Amino acid sequence: MRYANQVAIITGASSGLGWELAKALAAEGAAVGVLARRKDRLDALVAEIQAKGGRAAAAAVDVSDRKRTIAAIRSLRDQLGPIDLLVANSGIGRPTLVDPINHEDIDAMFQINTMGVVNAIEAVLPEMIERRKGHIAGVSSLAAYLPMPGESGYCASKAAASMYLDCLRLHMRDYGIDVTTICPGFIETPMTETNTFKMPWLMQPDVASRCIVNALYRKKKVYNFPWQLTFLIKFARWMPDWLVAWVLRGKAGERQPGMLRVPSVRPEATQHRRAG
Repeated sequence: MRYANQVAIITGASSGLGWELAKALAAEGAAVGVLARRKDRLDALVAEIQAKGGRAAAAAVDVSDRKRTIAAIRSLRDQLGPIDLLVANSGIGRPTLVDPINHEDIDAMFQINTMGVVNAIEAVLPEMIERRKGHIAGVSSLAAYLPMPGESGYCASKAAASMYLDCLRLHMRDYGIDVTTICPGFIETPMTETNTFKMPWLMQPDVASRCIVNALYRKKKVYNFPWQLTFLIKFARWMPDWLVAWVLRGKAGERQPGMLRVPSVRPEATQHRRAG
């Protein structure tokens, strides 16, 4: 019960990784506050946690809405108590087009993948600073490390989230607040079920959630996993652009069914593959 008597907040918790993270933290003794857009799914998650003797509460919200996100998280704080851990997990993935540029999709990815993290952090940070205690974690992606054709908006939004968290970690050193950047690879979810190519080192969401909880407990600064895919992606950064483009996009310069793609780990399968 490593999180006994602590309160954890998880965004994007209506299925997939966020769902499993909530259950894993509850099993470790945490009182869990869960947020996403789908209230029925959140209610089902809360009922499952409570049936096993845990404490949980839910609030339906779109994390791109700053004011409502702050209000929702603070309402959970009022129900559960001071927040010890935030896991900003909501995210979306959409292809990036160039002719014409799909500005609305790119903007949506930044609003959720980057500003959604900032909005959630804004809700918990003042009290953590006042208490000089707390832990903030954001789920980014291994895609933050590697530029990929057809994924400019997604990679950039995740890279922005990673850099924000890394800078915040240095900023919070004098306040006793830990910050963790989480960068997963492929996780089996409804989102990745549509992929027709082989996804190396594919993980189950319950296994991934346990890995993340262990990393959080150890207060890791950055957690990249699985290590095999992490190594390959970081190695690819040293490759010439033409070779990376050939591997990822195919010789013809078009998106191929088998191209390597490191998607967001947020799994909710909707028309636009939106999480939470």
